[in-house]
Amino acid sequence: MCSLGFARSLGFALLPLATCCIVANLLLFFPDGKMIYIQEHQVTTYVWFFMGIGGGGFLVLIPACVFLGMGKCVDSCGTENCAMCGSVIAALVGLSGSGFCFLISALALLKGPYCLTPKGWKSPFEGDGGKYLLAPEGWSVCTQPASVVEWNVTLLSILLGLSALEFLICFLQLVSGLVNAVCRPCCYKQEYSLNA
Repeated sequence: MCSLGFARSLGFALLPLATCCIVANLLLFFPDGKMIYIQEHQVTTYVWFFMGIGGGGFLVLIPACVFLGMGKCVDSCGTENCAMCGSVIAALVGLSGSGFCFLISALALLKGPYCLTPKGWKSPFEGDGGKYLLAPEGWSVCTQPASVVEWNVTLLSILLGLSALEFLICFLQLVSGLVNAVCRPCCYKQEYSLNA
């Protein structure tokens, strides 16, 4: 039952992380807090991958709900082993979602924002390998939306951090579920043979 408590605590930890990923991704659609940029398709293409909404959000909510409901699963199917196998599958879903969120957020951060420059609408930092992150004096090349570089860097960094935590939590449950699903039956067989 200790492993069930561990899984439930991981489920509780995933809920706010997934919610924050969804919010951060939604905010990326509205630089400078205005809807005009999304209406005119003047946001970075990476936000349309829905890395925080789908990947770090809804795909991570699946394992969160599974981990939280494992006690009911044990009550209905009768064995903790069955619940642990289900948690392994759910953890794999969470790993894929958080990994997708991390990867797309990193690529978006390297590319930089899509903004209005003296040469028109473009991604002025694309191709510099993320060097613009260490040179904030060059961020003023983006004139619209206001403070778009800071907006993108902050939200994408938040998504990177949150998805890394989600990945770690899902990985911990994957290991815990595998250990419990594989080792527990072996331990029971050993105990039975020793008592016989």
